[in-house]
Amino acid sequence: MTENQGERPEDRTPEEPQVGGEAVWQPPRPTTPASEGYPQPVPPAAGPAVAAPQTPAPQAQTPQTSIPPRPQAPYGQYAFGPAVPTGTQQTVPFADSTPPAGRQKVGAGKVVGIMVAAAIVGGAAGLGGAYAGASLFSTSSSTTVAGPSTVTVNDTDAVNQTTGIAAKVVPSVVTISASNGSTGGTGSGVVLSEDGYVVTNTHVVTLDGATADATITVSTSDGRVFDAEIVGTDPIYDLAVIKLTDAEGLTPIDFASSADLNVGDTTVAVGAPLGLSNTVTTGIVSALNRSIQIASSAAPETTEDDTQDDGNDRTPPFYFDFGDEGQQTTATETISIAVIQTDAAINPGNSGGALVDDEGALIGINVAIASAGSSAEAGSIGVGFSIPSDVVQRVTDEIIADGTATHGLLGASVTPAASVEGATISGAYLADISAGGAAEGVGLQVGDIVTAFNGVPITDATDLTAQVRAAAGGSDATITFVRDGETRTVDVTLGELG
Repeated sequence: MTENQGERPEDRTPEEPQVGGEAVWQPPRPTTPASEGYPQPVPPAAGPAVAAPQTPAPQAQTPQTSIPPRPQAPYGQYAFGPAVPTGTQQTVPFADSTPPAGRQKVGAGKVVGIMVAAAIVGGAAGLGGAYAGASLFSTSSSTTVAGPSTVTVNDTDAVNQTTGIAAKVVPSVVTISASNGSTGGTGSGVVLSEDGYVVTNTHVVTLDGATADATITVSTSDGRVFDAEIVGTDPIYDLAVIKLTDAEGLTPIDFASSADLNVGDTTVAVGAPLGLSNTVTTGIVSALNRSIQIASSAAPETTEDDTQDDGNDRTPPFYFDFGDEGQQTTATETISIAVIQTDAAINPGNSGGALVDDEGALIGINVAIASAGSSAEAGSIGVGFSIPSDVVQRVTDEIIADGTATHGLLGASVTPAASVEGATISGAYLADISAGGAAEGVGLQVGDIVTAFNGVPITDATDLTAQVRAAAGGSDATITFVRDGETRTVDVTLGELG
């Protein structure tokens, strides 16, 4: 397959589990004093006791016009939730909405309350053995939990690290409602700036690729509602930036470097699965540098130079509906992305939300989940995926500056080495070299097997495509490959995906 453009939906074999490099155990860092880091707990005020919050029963909404179901396929599904009517966002008292000056850990006794938006995070992708449902976008009716919900820490001596993380992160997560005619859906986004730049998934703002002109409204955790416009989308990595109209005083998320993660590190996801706003789930980093295929929400048109062929004929994991002007209902392209795998629960209705570390700093934007069943409403099985924060930061910076993002181009058609007769190692087999491309320029040849890209192990064609796309166009990279049984390395300046 050329690692250019999106892959064709043909014969995709599930990629092997992998971890980038060795996961090195590190001793836990000391917890900061209770006076530092996160909003401080406030003892309950004297006075009448406050009754425990009552959660209203889910209410069915008016059925929506159906979106044609996407093709069924193995592995995963997008966790893009049903539409939630404007005005159902929930707010609760919050001790201190001002973010801490530094990224400091939280100890016991940190937080009194949490003000949480009806945030949503995304998901759909897969691993071997799982089964993909159709889009998790609502096609008939949807439910929501309406009304205010107050979260109070009754015992400040019993609060834990997650309590503080939630208090810090929730003000930086917003609810996004997108609609076009009688169709609509909700997702979430993460605040990038005080004046209203927000990152989310492309499939949230395009309604799984069904439209290029959705009406977008955004609700913040303090109850404000804004109109929003799309600044730019990046279908190659399923990221988008929107700008809230006349926004000020928002709470930007802190970024951590995803390159510093280890398998086993703490993860916290914030979102509104199944319309249940203010949901915080915890887990660990299950794997790094996982590569998955998802259907593109708006992949660029394929040209002869961009055709990607991985030598397989299987249906890809799942699809976005996308096409010309967002109106075509059958996905014909897939994208390969490198992701963080986590067991923090990510469910339908979580698209575009935050995955953070033990200091409440962003390590990923949730994009996909694996499903063990065929139901479009299947939930978390502990296998969720997030776009790494380093990619998120690069792509969003480029979109805000230029309206578009760049991606690397190697200039080679690749296929899994395991599919080549006589192959004794795994990797990405170079089946064809494009004239004048980056690969040809550094002497790569047909028959070479790429085994690492910038130090990240490459086990098949999807791995190589995902890693090349994660890099910026024109950036430098180091490729490790095997030729005639000999391992070699070469430095290459990537081209730019057109």
